[in-house]
Amino acid sequence: MIARERTHAYAANVTWSGPGAGSTTTYAGYSREYTVAFEGKAALAGSADPAFRGDASLVNPEEMLVAALASCHMLAYLALCARNGIEVLSYSDRATGTMAERGGAGRFVSVRLAPVVRVARAADRDNALALHAQAHASCFIANSVNFPVEHRADVTAAGA
Repeated sequence: MIARERTHAYAANVTWSGPGAGSTTTYAGYSREYTVAFEGKAALAGSADPAFRGDASLVNPEEMLVAALASCHMLAYLALCARNGIEVLSYSDRATGTMAERGGAGRFVSVRLAPVVRVARAADRDNALALHAQAHASCFIANSVNFPVEHRADVTAAGA
């Protein structure tokens, strides 16, 4: 039996919010601020990376890509734990990404996820650690990028 492909559609409205600070008559003179809005959800304010004349106090597209990879991995992992009867007490990740620039263009060359997980039972620790590989393989975002996404998880158990 051949599995039928399911599709899912997503939409975001991106609007440049900086024209009041000046138009694009010069590279140095215009604002890099924008908003990202999603139907029925709070808008997100963003800007370019400060290396590209952006506002350091706002999230930039590169940070959003790293965050998308980290949150996708986390959600896939938590689902796997739930399906395998593993009680996760806490999960955090300090994800990092590296982008390289050459000739005025940039591209990500790697992202490293560093999940720190605490599970309820010591007997689940090894399986909980192994599930990170499955989470990586099933993460929709990691499957969509053309650079390596590594993960180095630390799993501990309550009372251990």
